[in-house]
Amino acid sequence: MGRKHQATVTHLEMTSAPAFNLPRPSGSFSLMRVTLPPLHFYRYLYTVIGGDYVWVDRHRLSDDALSAIIHDPDVAIYVLYRDGAPVGFAELDFRSMPVAELVYFGLIAETIGQGLGRYFLTEVIRVAWSYGPGRLIVQTCTLDHPRALALYQRCGFTPIGQEQVELEEL
Repeated sequence: MGRKHQATVTHLEMTSAPAFNLPRPSGSFSLMRVTLPPLHFYRYLYTVIGGDYVWVDRHRLSDDALSAIIHDPDVAIYVLYRDGAPVGFAELDFRSMPVAELVYFGLIAETIGQGLGRYFLTEVIRVAWSYGPGRLIVQTCTLDHPRALALYQRCGFTPIGQEQVELEEL
């Protein structure tokens, strides 16, 4: 059994697509959907990006269980590349339409503080709304990056509830 953490989870929603007019950060960027991502690649991104924030749920899944989720045609994995290297990833789940969920979103630690978070999140929100949901939801917790909740709110999400949870590391 791993270390236990108490956290406050905030549930947020967006009921219409916001209008964004943000400048693109400097550098060469590409946002790509990864269809049928290899499990090792997904696990790499999940671990590198979520490791500091106690992302543990997907580590508990067998290869078959993880594959069933991330290879579902209604689950979309997007990777942000800068100068050819992955620097962020997002997972969108459209299996419960008309509600879409931003399940995971994050950047590699070395890129935080460079203005990429807001740019990347607005691009992911645009992609999510292109699928035609009636509502887009996300949750964040006090174990996530300290600016995560504020970023979601700046990008148009509204808090709709909170709960206390206990998370256990592997």
